[in-house]
Amino acid sequence: MRPLRARAIVGFVATVGAIAIAFAADSDPVVGTWQLNVAKSTMAAGSALKSQTRTYTQSGSSITLVMKTVAADGKESTLKTTYQLDGKNYPVTGAPDYDSLSAKQLNPYTASFTLKKAGKAVGRTSRTVSHDGKQMTSKLSLTSPKGEVIESVLVFDRK
Repeated sequence: MRPLRARAIVGFVATVGAIAIAFAADSDPVVGTWQLNVAKSTMAAGSALKSQTRTYTQSGSSITLVMKTVAADGKESTLKTTYQLDGKNYPVTGAPDYDSLSAKQLNPYTASFTLKKAGKAVGRTSRTVSHDGKQMTSKLSLTSPKGEVIESVLVFDRK
């Protein structure tokens, strides 16, 4: 009788552990589509945006971001990256000021990023999702190729 009970307990613990791991891998609150709320955002002079849509998807521990932006002058751009929150460098396409990023999870709602150009850090950004999951705030500090520091706080609403 004891071996059967021990097997049942081990099986139960293994099942609960597998469910917890699967849930944790899919639980990043940023996953989804976000629309820039221009009225609530603060942008540096010369970097105003007409709109921005960020779409985050997750596969295992990898997060893919597709960021579609329309600048104040109507110029459209698309940034793409797939990264993990492990502090390693991952390539970015479509960003004129940086070509890779590294990311770390600070808490369940906030991640911090270092932006790099040719291996050199050129900026930092973070994203924080509200506890109710309806709003995301992204803070950016970036040094342009001209040496100008660009700072902004962008507020997004979940679509």
